[in-house]
Amino acid sequence: MDRSKIIAIVTGAISVLLAIAYLILVQLLDFRGEMLPAPQSQLTPSVEIAYFSEQK
Repeated sequence: MDRSKIIAIVTGAISVLLAIAYLILVQLLDFRGEMLPAPQSQLTPSVEIAYFSEQK
């Protein structure tokens, strides 16, 4: 085999391994259950007041 074929096979194998690892990661993250938003009652309210005055 020449060098370009070996590089193509190795690159393809790495690509397949990365794709399988990605699918496994997605399945593990999906297995955790439904994503729920943070409860709003736990958050401290923040109030920002901006004052703009026109200068002439």
